[in-house]
Amino acid sequence: MSGGAHRGPGRLAGRRALITGAARGIGLAFAEAYLAEGAQVVLADLDGEAACGQAVRLGAGANAVKMDVTRQESIEEGMDVAVALMGGLDILVNNAALFTAAPIVEIERADYERVFAVNVAGVLFCMQAGARRMIAQGTGGRIINMASQAGRRGEGLVGVYCASKAAVISLTQSAGLDLIGHGINVNAIAPGVVDGEHWDGVDAFFARHEGKAPGQKKREVGAAVPYGRMGTAKDLTGMAVFLASDEADYIVAQTYNVDGGNWMS
Repeated sequence: MSGGAHRGPGRLAGRRALITGAARGIGLAFAEAYLAEGAQVVLADLDGEAACGQAVRLGAGANAVKMDVTRQESIEEGMDVAVALMGGLDILVNNAALFTAAPIVEIERADYERVFAVNVAGVLFCMQAGARRMIAQGTGGRIINMASQAGRRGEGLVGVYCASKAAVISLTQSAGLDLIGHGINVNAIAPGVVDGEHWDGVDAFFARHEGKAPGQKKREVGAAVPYGRMGTAKDLTGMAVFLASDEADYIVAQTYNVDGGNWMS
């Protein structure tokens, strides 16, 4: 579904971006920021109907495609649709992800496989598909992966998710070193705690396992951020625009913390 021709000049004028998991939250905020900077954007999401609705709302330059990042045929089809809609691909943001939490002795194999299928394999094979198309164009490109501060350290109750995001950081380094030879810059963003719809479930989990009252964990986490509050999706858009722009041309295989001071590296 299309919202029309792309908008006026900006830092990303003329660029063509595909963002996974873009029907809501961080991915949607990135789409809005890219459009404001003059890019065309395809919002890819497992919920194709929601992505289409957002593309219509966003208007000029916004398109949508249904994509399941756990299925190779869906990745390939979605990439082909995006390239056809925009006339090429310059920017890929791998944002689609799942969160899970459990004590180590309660982790279920099915849950592990589900999270790694999206957070790790999804990132790898979307990178691969996007890079192949960028290489065929011969004009380079930008790939931005969404990592997390959880990938910087282990957490007692969040082992699977932490491991998946550590893998994203490692894949970013390897892909960055490999693909820069084709003029494709691969970097990542590591958010800290970001307020959003998933935090109700996270808070409920910690309430059960740490004996906290509903809402207590969320308040504690926000208060512990040196900046003084949890992050928002819009707090991440500046880095997302920067890494997609010409200003980041000499930046390769890096993961940037955007977390209010939670983690220093």
